[in-house]
Amino acid sequence: MDNIQRLLTLMTGDEKHDPASYSTLDVLRVLYERVLDVSPETVDDSRRDRFLLSKGHGPMAYYAVLCDRGFIPESWLRELGAFDSPLGYHPDRNLVPGVEISSGSLGHGLPLAVGTALGLRAQGLDSRVVVLVGDAELDEGSNHEALELAPALGLDALTVVVVDNRSTSYVVPGRIAERFSTEGWQVTTIDGRDHDALEKALSERGLGVPNAVVATVLDEEVAA
Repeated sequence: MDNIQRLLTLMTGDEKHDPASYSTLDVLRVLYERVLDVSPETVDDSRRDRFLLSKGHGPMAYYAVLCDRGFIPESWLRELGAFDSPLGYHPDRNLVPGVEISSGSLGHGLPLAVGTALGLRAQGLDSRVVVLVGDAELDEGSNHEALELAPALGLDALTVVVVDNRSTSYVVPGRIAERFSTEGWQVTTIDGRDHDALEKALSERGLGVPNAVVATVLDEEVAA
């Protein structure tokens, strides 16, 4: 058992959403270990990369990775969801160092990421914005407006990674990638457990267009 797996075991309770957390774990590890330019020392640096967690049932893996990277103390994990604990069942940007958005309501992350990328560009900053969404979450209509707008504005600093575990109500294999490519995104579909493939795909930046990575994870039955 490596350290992140050990940290996950410190968090308990029905609201931990074990399967959903494990479906996002490999993506989160690769982002924080190999791709994102952000650290506990640079959380307030305007030039840092931004990561936005939108997938509603993924916070436990997120907390474990943040702890492993030194953003939060290990003692917090044992108090998950407790009264006065900074770690709620959805992350709070005002309480947890390194968290960029307070999330939980599905469908908000991608629109917020578009706005963040626009704001950074207006400031002349080239920082990357990566948002993680669930496949079922893409059923929310607000996502389609953001999905259409980002390539029209040429937001090439933006990457969306979709954890596809076939949990959406209307599963059509290949449909997620097709939605993004139709609107003009650069799209890659990969095995969501393959760290080298994840690193390559998540490190890409499209030429004048945003990047979409569909990370397929079919070994667990999980929720949005």
